[in-house]
Amino acid sequence: MSRVVVTGAAGKLGRAVTADLRAHGWDVLPVDRAAGPGAPEGLLEVDLTDQAQVVEVVAGRTDERGGRVDAVAHLAAVPAPGRVPNSATFANNMTASWNVQTAARAAGVRHVVWASSETVLGLPFDEPPPYAPVDEAYRARPGSTYSLVKTLEEEMAHHLCRWDPELTMVGLRFSNVMEPHDYAEFPSFDTDPMRRKWNLWGYIDARDGAQAVRRGLELERPGAHVAIIAAADTVMTRSSASLMAEVFPGVEVRGELGEHETLLGIGTARELLGYEPQHSWRDEV
Repeated sequence: MSRVVVTGAAGKLGRAVTADLRAHGWDVLPVDRAAGPGAPEGLLEVDLTDQAQVVEVVAGRTDERGGRVDAVAHLAAVPAPGRVPNSATFANNMTASWNVQTAARAAGVRHVVWASSETVLGLPFDEPPPYAPVDEAYRARPGSTYSLVKTLEEEMAHHLCRWDPELTMVGLRFSNVMEPHDYAEFPSFDTDPMRRKWNLWGYIDARDGAQAVRRGLELERPGAHVAIIAAADTVMTRSSASLMAEVFPGVEVRGELGEHETLLGIGTARELLGYEPQHSWRDEV
């Protein structure tokens, strides 16, 4: 049985990831700053900005919770822009990621998956995307301190893997994470296409986000990789083509779009990870 440390395990995505990995036979050590409502069983409270604590956990040296760690799924962060001052976002998220990624490398952990973000694609698209569906081929366009840190994490992973050719690191550019109870609001989005244009009407079901994390941990391809993780459809009942024509009329649409096809391209995730979304809000509402 492989052992994985999951940071941010008390969060929306972290809970789903912990449950999915355990269901697929992983020995999960969930960690977070504090155990909130619904936190996974066995959660260890860890301050990821404290390097000593992170090294202890990733090296498997915690009393009664120790043992070899085979992989790390790093999901912890201040979760969005505007939650705390920019300097606090940078200090927390950058330090935590540095601590986790370098502790994994030092401990000989060869598989690291971390939560990057759709925001590196240029959200909230006040400047239109270069084309749609967007993908990983164009340079990151961070528009906030939160997004800047996500961009720097991707660059850091690239160089850590350059230094250590046996290391596999996968950055998952998650779209807006949703749970089934969130879907009741989705029909209201149709009244104003501008309400959700900020991320090209995208989302990701937390259960499919968990699938992506698991597949990233299973990847046997050394190097740093990034992939957009979104649902296969949009949050809208209108067609994706009509949304682009109305809201982004000057943006090139590449290929022929399916009726509700996501505009956050998931082709890389499908090819690299074997990822395939299993959940849609349309099945819940």
